[in-house]
Amino acid sequence: MNILCITHADFESPGAIETWAKSKGYPFQIKKPYKGEKLDHDSDFDMLILMGGPQSPHRIDEFPYLADEIDLIKTNLHQNKRILGFCLGAQLIGEALGAPTGRSPEKEVGVYPITLTEEGKTDPLLTGLSESFPVIHWHNDMPGLLDDSTLLAYSEGCPRQIIRYKPLVYGFQCHLEIDLDGIKTMVEAVPEDLKESKYTQTRDESLEQDYKPINNIMINLLDRFVQLKG
Repeated sequence: MNILCITHADFESPGAIETWAKSKGYPFQIKKPYKGEKLDHDSDFDMLILMGGPQSPHRIDEFPYLADEIDLIKTNLHQNKRILGFCLGAQLIGEALGAPTGRSPEKEVGVYPITLTEEGKTDPLLTGLSESFPVIHWHNDMPGLLDDSTLLAYSEGCPRQIIRYKPLVYGFQCHLEIDLDGIKTMVEAVPEDLKESKYTQTRDESLEQDYKPINNIMINLLDRFVQLKG
């Protein structure tokens, strides 16, 4: 399983995803368009993973490389490749399919539960998970939703947490991949994101969380994702 991972900030790494890939012996290449690295639309990979970041599809004129990422997603959609997006990455998948990014009703930063929809409870990637379980949030926006996409999970602060766009294409507004080291880096890099709100935890609350169970869910979902049939 050859994996291409696109990141959008030095302080936001693939975390548990990269750990999982290395444990499986999967080739794992990271590209950083925000640092001027060009995307090879003809590169040979089986899975595309798009991470989060501080950018927004609402401001593509400020971040023109996001348009190139959207084009890459479109190419891989046509090739029926496996695609996972987290936070900004999920929003870019929606944009590639014609679903504009929306504004989340609430900013969410910290560990809060999401709840599976009825469709989520029987989804091949999510089946067997608890109806409600904690995940990591760090966002203001949320991915667009199409008539033929399936909403799989929501939270109190955001109605679009997990979306199945196609059998091999999923968007997660939430995070399952960020480990404790990643959280330590983020709270130092963007402390302004921790400004008090209804669904924002403090720096200390964030650092006191146990991220291993959340990361374990991520690893289990990745094991399932590579086995899904298109």
